Amino acid sequence: MNNEKREEMFRRLKAANPEPKTELEYNNAFELLIAVILSAQATDVSVNKATQRLYPVANTPEAIYKLGVKGLTPYIRTIGLFNTKAKNVIEACRMLCELHDGQVPQDREKLEALPGVGRKTANVVLNTAFRQIAMAVDTHIFRVSNRTGLAPGKNVLQVEKQLLKFVPKDYLLDAHHWLILHGRYVCLARTPKCPECSISDLCDFKPKTAAKVKKPVGSSGPAKLAARTTKKRSTEGRKKSSAKKTASNTKKKKTKLLAKKATKKKAVAKAVFKKRS
Repeated sequence: MNNEKREEMFRRLKAANPEPKTELEYNNAFELLIAVILSAQATDVSVNKATQRLYPVANTPEAIYKLGVKGLTPYIRTIGLFNTKAKNVIEACRMLCELHDGQVPQDREKLEALPGVGRKTANVVLNTAFRQIAMAVDTHIFRVSNRTGLAPGKNVLQVEKQLLKFVPKDYLLDAHHWLILHGRYVCLARTPKCPECSISDLCDFKPKTAAKVKKPVGSSGPAKLAARTTKKRSTEGRKKSSAKKTASNTKKKKTKLLAKKATKKKAVAKAVFKKRS
């Protein structure tokens, strides 16, 4: 992908979503930090459900630290790896209280010193909370960057550096959000939605997903229609035959019953006649 295509790619993404936002729910830098720590190998939806229960009770380093691991665990039990995350969050809160006066540092090195905070988490906080130019590369952004040819790389760090190098400067600040949302909802891992993609003509991905052709109702063809008609007639014929057979059997049973009654009457009449004579 050349620079002209990159420029056009982000122009279109911005036109479709002028102010992209993270799907994690938060009100301040600390809430965002905790949400991102919890989001490792978990969906934003599951994290939001947990923080919706947690933050009304405790949403400061001091308050969450007071909960302790046992007190925090019930709120995040529905998230994967909740035991490890609970320990990391409590320890991170302790460090924030003791080393940073309860404030989230705006420095990468200090952020990455916190338990549960790696380069990606630090990048999200720096970019989203403090509006610094930083590129958090998750599985979606890694896929989109390589598949489209935007910023190919063999690993996450290579892709991050390539993105910082090739994304047009005017779009760098929000590029992370545009790319992650595009990867999450359009450029899917197994079956990308190429027919719905606004940048498919700029993308280097060759085996694009073809558009599905919907057959109009009633266009099954003469052969299938004839087969259905024949099947319907056959079914109706079997039903009629079965009904006739049942009626015939019923009639025979009635005839036999009447014959038995008649024979019995004759026998009774004969016996009475003999007795009188």
